[in-house]
Amino acid sequence: MAFTLRSSAFQDGETIPRQFTCDGNNHAPPLAWSDAPDGTRSFALVMEDPDAPHGTFTHWLRYDISPKTTELGEQAGGTALPNGFGRAAYGGPCPPPGHGSHRYVFTLFALDVSALDIHGRTREALERSLHAHTLATARLMGRYERKAKR
Repeated sequence: MAFTLRSSAFQDGETIPRQFTCDGNNHAPPLAWSDAPDGTRSFALVMEDPDAPHGTFTHWLRYDISPKTTELGEQAGGTALPNGFGRAAYGGPCPPPGHGSHRYVFTLFALDVSALDIHGRTREALERSLHAHTLATARLMGRYERKAKR
């Protein structure tokens, strides 16, 4: 079986419901995964918007998630790092009005260590550590668009 990431709130490639965005209650959508590879000792999660006007925007960073965890939502386990909004928490989709549909990519990393040794509280520091310890990745992509105000 393949390492798979899914959500009960939306299907891969479909629209993320408003409640999980800046236009709603901005709570993290429920995520679940299955078939992590043998040897997985922790997980990390990155959520990003590759369609942001000034380059990829980071919405959520978590790491050191227990290997016993198979679901994640607002009460996420592990450790959070600051996102592009400057908060160590989930920041929902919030594209500029009238900018078109944006893709929001959730990437779950299965890691071969129980705790990452991260030097710094940045996405770059997390990525350096992920590079050395990733066994597999699973992805889920949702879309969201804010219409221009008239």
